[in-house]
Amino acid sequence: MVAKAASISWIPSESIASFMRFGMELGLSHWDDPPPDRILIPGDVHDLCSRDRFRFANVIAAWADVEDGTVTHAAFTNESELVMGATTVRLGDVGATFRGISLPTLRGEPELGEGQVTFAQTVGGRTALPLPRRVARKPYVQWVAPTVWTTVALTLRADGSSDVRLRGASAFPRHWVFGPDGKLAMKSGLTDDRRWLGESFGEQTPWGSQDSPIVVSAVESDLERQLSTDIMRPGGRPEIRRLAAGTVFTRQGERGDELLLVLDGVVSVDVDGTTLGEVGPGAVLGERAVLEGGRRTSTLTAVTPVRLAVAVGSAIDLTRLRELAESHRREHS
Repeated sequence: MVAKAASISWIPSESIASFMRFGMELGLSHWDDPPPDRILIPGDVHDLCSRDRFRFANVIAAWADVEDGTVTHAAFTNESELVMGATTVRLGDVGATFRGISLPTLRGEPELGEGQVTFAQTVGGRTALPLPRRVARKPYVQWVAPTVWTTVALTLRADGSSDVRLRGASAFPRHWVFGPDGKLAMKSGLTDDRRWLGESFGEQTPWGSQDSPIVVSAVESDLERQLSTDIMRPGGRPEIRRLAAGTVFTRQGERGDELLLVLDGVVSVDVDGTTLGEVGPGAVLGERAVLEGGRRTSTLTAVTPVRLAVAVGSAIDLTRLRELAESHRREHS
């Protein structure tokens, strides 16, 4: 039996809060459009890379032999690899492309369990361009760019099933993880370019002495993805709000007629004092208040630092909003 999975790491719009944003706004570099929500692994990964659609990807593939419900032999396949993108710098009509610097791929021995085997692979690197900055520990100044990485774990089971997990990753950029079926399975819930700039070098990387745990979030629905495109459409430019962890930004019963799109971070949803769950980037919230008289039907709290796009509900397709409201009612029940 063979299984494949991948992570794709890209830079969404509005994901940069540090000085790097200035260069993006000048057009020296670019944001990335979201990857598709389903891909062929590894073919589509290489195609997206050739079109400069992401920064790097972690492709992991493995096989296992099973006898009487026991994994007898297992190994990575030669399709497992780092797919490193490039950085294009543009000044006016003149542009130059710099291929990223790849670091050695890190793989542990297959982890055998009862009726299953798990493979873990860490890949990453950094841009070829220097990124001079001050940091909080020795040597207090860094010249080379910080390191980016993901650690992806792929599990194959004796019953023929398989799944994927994101064990660790750099705090920047956004990481999307695609399962063995090629569908988007999870995504990193929080990007923090300031922490990445200040910490992701030397010993504080998997090539030093430590990985970094990552907050992951569930994948939003297809309908939410369509609505998020409407909210962030060119020319629409919604208000962007940044909230500290612990901020309660809507309360059940209060008035409110704005539609909220989670761009970054994790949000807790509470109704009548009970936490119904947590949502992450791509989630659209507040639609019932828009449709049902302007009263909030839940309390929303930032679990992590959160970045929101705020749109006027009247500017969004009401048919889609009603459909989203019905889906949220089913989830709540």
